Amino acid sequence: MLIYAKQPVYYIINKYPQKIKTLYLAKEIEKKEYSRLMKMGFEIKRIPNEAAQKMCKNGSHQGFLAEIEEYHLQPYDFFFEKKFVLVLAGLTDVGNIGAIVRSAYALGVDAIIACGVKKLPLDTIMRTSTGALYDTPFAIEHNIHDVLNDLKMSGFVSYGADMGGRDIREVFIEKKRVLVLGNEGEGLSSRVVSKLDNVVSIEMKHQFDSLNVSVAAGILMDRMRG
Repeated sequence: MLIYAKQPVYYIINKYPQKIKTLYLAKEIEKKEYSRLMKMGFEIKRIPNEAAQKMCKNGSHQGFLAEIEEYHLQPYDFFFEKKFVLVLAGLTDVGNIGAIVRSAYALGVDAIIACGVKKLPLDTIMRTSTGALYDTPFAIEHNIHDVLNDLKMSGFVSYGADMGGRDIREVFIEKKRVLVLGNEGEGLSSRVVSKLDNVVSIEMKHQFDSLNVSVAAGILMDRMRG
């Protein structure tokens, strides 16, 4: 798995150096820093900018690329003993997903289940989450109805984000809870909403259609953390 850009690469260098196979440098760095990196146990290769551009398909690599260990998805039934689970219902924008993963880790979410998709580009999510995907148990399960049923049977109380829901500040949050977020364009389907224990929203001070899903996710996760 290849990731690039200084921030995600350095997050993994500093937190998970054992997961790096090869670090590629397409820019000069200070000798002291190069010496520090040389002692961390992974291979370092200097490459020209043209090669770096080709490797990341003209992405903004900022001179840093790394070949890292593959991320391993988990079966979602591993999460039944958790306390706070996030379900993504049909989200496909990897920028939003990465931002949500990063916020979820920071705000104490125990695990994430992506539903309504068969696969996701985990390398891109690793990059857009700035490496926080390594910190977050993540599962992909296409059928959200099975997921919600199984979580309910395991004692979870569900909270789904919808503009027609109650203000999250007025809703009691159970200790074993699941937050369900709809996709960027259509939100949650009526069938999914019908399965939820609670439908919640973010009351806004000024009239506005909606917040970006990753922004809304951050607000709701903060309100729901233990």
